[in-house]
Amino acid sequence: MTNPIQTLLNDAVAAGKVPGAAFAAVLPDGSTISAAAGVRDAAAGGDMRPDSVVWIASMTKAITAAAAMKLVEDGRLRLDDPIAAVLPALADVKVLDGFNDAGAPRLRPAARPITLRHLLTHSSGFVYDMWSDPMRRYMAATGTPGIISCKNAALALPLAFDPGSAWDYGIGIDWAGKAVEAVTGQRLGAYLASAFFGPLGMTETGFRIRDDQRERLARVHARTPGGTVPIDFEIPQQPEFEMGGGGLYSTVGDYLHFARMILEGGTLDGVRVLAPETVALMSANAMGDLRCRAMKTAAPSSTNDVDFVEGMQWGLSFLINPEPMPTGRSAGSLAWAGLANSYYWIDPKKRVAGVYATQILPFFDADAVGVFEAVERAVYAMV
Repeated sequence: MTNPIQTLLNDAVAAGKVPGAAFAAVLPDGSTISAAAGVRDAAAGGDMRPDSVVWIASMTKAITAAAAMKLVEDGRLRLDDPIAAVLPALADVKVLDGFNDAGAPRLRPAARPITLRHLLTHSSGFVYDMWSDPMRRYMAATGTPGIISCKNAALALPLAFDPGSAWDYGIGIDWAGKAVEAVTGQRLGAYLASAFFGPLGMTETGFRIRDDQRERLARVHARTPGGTVPIDFEIPQQPEFEMGGGGLYSTVGDYLHFARMILEGGTLDGVRVLAPETVALMSANAMGDLRCRAMKTAAPSSTNDVDFVEGMQWGLSFLINPEPMPTGRSAGSLAWAGLANSYYWIDPKKRVAGVYATQILPFFDADAVGVFEAVERAVYAMV
């Protein structure tokens, strides 16, 4: 029987929508499907395959959040206590309150302490400069490096608003990763390997690219008027800190192991890594009456504007759609993405999850997203 996903990916590559793409999904009966098409490198070639290694960027966040929630489950972290108890650097973080006539930033005290819940729901006040002109201006004025540098100094940002008062996407989960390190005494990658990657059989996921993985590594491309062209981009392989908000490399099949674990309430193939109550808590709205707001680009080479369906909520740490989606995705499903146009969703009601990856900048590329939506629809047509 013809694999409809394979056909969709083949057609997308032939039409020039993406240089290469890979996909994996689990169906309600527990069976898995995968497909890939195109090339890993538009200049050098190399077949894109389901086992091609990709930078999953912010798909890292859900895994780091799961680690933090495992520690909440164990009583070693608390969701609603001031996180400064384990991260003293966050005891006196200021709020950016504009700039004076000389262009120097004005800072004021925050109205309340930051909690782990704030960090995991993007309601802490920490934002990404790529969606914030004021934060870009602050970083330029102070010489603060960007988060992709994986330098500790990149985390030394003020808040854009008081904790708990708004939603805006940012570096909060990088700080959550620091909290995991603080209470475990391990580097984040080491803890993730022992608590999740090993038990879940995620042999292809990590902050560092192994020599054997380089032979399967897909190169990041840039969308240009003349098409997609490969660029020199790689997360630092000897980082000052392991970026819990976006530093992991993986494959679509490996990430599907994580998605299946969430789908199964904390277990995979008989191995439990999270309690069902923890997964339920992670999968529910965790930011009260706050709602996601549009992300307007301040760095067009990195990201396009990102508009959300009205009413979108955030869990710990997943995007949650409160209404059914046109693709077939049920209300209450979980999802998010990575900057180089990788995407996933987890649908507990219909027992479906899917992981899709291209390696294209800027984020929220219309063609890449269109292919993802077509693939998602095709999966639901099979259910």
